[in-house]
Amino acid sequence: MSDSVIDLGVLRHGPDPDPLPRPPRADGRQLRAALLALLALLTLAAAGAPPPRRAVVTLPVRSGADVLVDGDLAVVIEPTSTSNPQQRRLAAYRLPGGEPVWQLPLSAEARYWGIFPLGELLILTGYEIGPQGRDTTTIALDRATGAYRWQQPGSANRLVDGNLLLRSGGESEPSVLRVVDPCCGTVRWQLPATTAGISPRETERGVDRLILSPTDGPVEVRDATTGIVLARADLLPADGGRFGLEVLDDLLLVIDRGSGTVTAYGLDQLDRRWIRPNVTVDFALDCGLVLCLRTGSNALQALDPATGEVRWRSSRWGWAWATGDRLLANVLGGGDSPEHFVALDALTGQEVADLGRWDLYQLRQGGLLIGTRKHPDGGVLVGELDVLAGEVRVLDVMRDATGECQVIDRRLLCVNPDGTYRLWQLPD
Repeated sequence: MSDSVIDLGVLRHGPDPDPLPRPPRADGRQLRAALLALLALLTLAAAGAPPPRRAVVTLPVRSGADVLVDGDLAVVIEPTSTSNPQQRRLAAYRLPGGEPVWQLPLSAEARYWGIFPLGELLILTGYEIGPQGRDTTTIALDRATGAYRWQQPGSANRLVDGNLLLRSGGESEPSVLRVVDPCCGTVRWQLPATTAGISPRETERGVDRLILSPTDGPVEVRDATTGIVLARADLLPADGGRFGLEVLDDLLLVIDRGSGTVTAYGLDQLDRRWIRPNVTVDFALDCGLVLCLRTGSNALQALDPATGEVRWRSSRWGWAWATGDRLLANVLGGGDSPEHFVALDALTGQEVADLGRWDLYQLRQGGLLIGTRKHPDGGVLVGELDVLAGEVRVLDVMRDATGECQVIDRRLLCVNPDGTYRLWQLPD
């Protein structure tokens, strides 16, 4: 089960893509075997053979609901009235049967956009519309009963020690940071209101570092669990020009957009590691063995993270995601959704395999991702993409799904044509 924040927005879908991914350039034997297996499955279905048995549950929720699956619970934010879609409630249903467990009303003046589990709690974040405009708020609920525990202003991030970081303000208002105990909302430490930019370093276990960058003072690196300052240094352009900060693993990049210079510092001591001149950077990405820069010339540039030297560059890829010594990259100019993906060798940028077009929902351990896309004959094709092996394993064809799906753990949640939600257990 993943403990990361689930974005409760509109799920991605698009027109019917190409029916099958192309095989890898180097060696397509394993992928061709998977495609033959899919062909056999479709042939059996056309011949009237019974489909494989699946664990399927229909959730008794209204169309337009946002759904989070957390272990044995499906938690949904759903409208309570077709005539007033702004009136919503939070409800939990027991899995695998879909029986109602608890529900509670939500304010019609509130919009909640994130929910994640934390131990025995559910953390709900959104904003409420008040006299002064929109105020971001976080609510803690008992996972088993839905009982209210506490509510505080700010949006929530999980820290590596299990506590919560709450941040309120921002944009046109000063930011306020505080860390609270999730059990009861007790403040562990907090900072006074600040106009500094705030950049968290997020790990698989949660946030562990906070970088504060005021416009008229030194950059600070703080331990997110204690608030202690680990390093402080004047790093920003002296002329106060345009700059950006990017936190990538153990590096802090200072991007001077005026001079076109990228300078890398060690995160915990702010010691300078290298400088890269004459580059216009849109954004930076942690690409595992290399550091990726998306440049203003529409190119993806891979640098050696230790020296800043360019390993390779290409104008074919939009972004990249590290998996071991491979990268998952999307193809620029690939047309409409779903996106077109390839596997690259991280150190050389050489294309290893063409993985086809997919909507990707979850990174799995070992470089595996779950992808879905509309099947040309109806329903949703489900595949497991192995970036390291450069192959796609076809898992199933969900004939009753519309294509609006999300994948959590090994469960696939899709909308049916009648607007109801069904949850499938994916095969191993």
